[in-house]
Amino acid sequence: MIKLFIYIIIILSSVIHEYAHGWAAYQLGDSTAKDAGRLTLNPLRHLDPFGTVILPLILLFTSNIFIGWAKPVPYNPYNLKDKRLGTLKVAVAGPAINLTIALILGLGLRFFLSSINQINPYLPSFISFIVYINIILALFNLIPFPPLDGSKIVADVFPNFGRRLLQLNIFGSVLALFIAFSVLPPIANFAFKIIVGQYFS
Repeated sequence: MIKLFIYIIIILSSVIHEYAHGWAAYQLGDSTAKDAGRLTLNPLRHLDPFGTVILPLILLFTSNIFIGWAKPVPYNPYNLKDKRLGTLKVAVAGPAINLTIALILGLGLRFFLSSINQINPYLPSFISFIVYINIILALFNLIPFPPLDGSKIVADVFPNFGRRLLQLNIFGSVLALFIAFSVLPPIANFAFKIIVGQYFS
């Protein structure tokens, strides 16, 4: 039951992440996502049959490892009104919404734990899962290797270095996964404790 709950939270958080990209692009003048029917929080519009359903469920229930993805929301950088920083803003929007969710719910736990506990004694643990998952999603997507959002941010800030990163191709994904499993957990744990406090440490 817990694994299924974790899966649902990861998928919903990933959908919100992709929606944020499309929303940012739309606010900057690009309607590509809206025209494609992807500017929506309906999970079905963002599911990748293999990457969102088959692979993550198999891994989650056989190895306690989660690897998966939602379909990237399309956008056309040439339609963005902000030609200089538009791509960066669209890229930042996804991790930013995950971090915002983590901060709002995490600080809610930190300062209103007793009230939340009175509603339902299991609710703080469920909320803590949501906080931690969104921290992980934000950090993972900020890894500066393609095809993650971090590579687009780096490419906008450091164009020459960004072009070299794009040449990594599949190796970028391998490096990102290595960092995700070896480096991100202690960073995520630290961020979680800072936001939520010591109750869940």
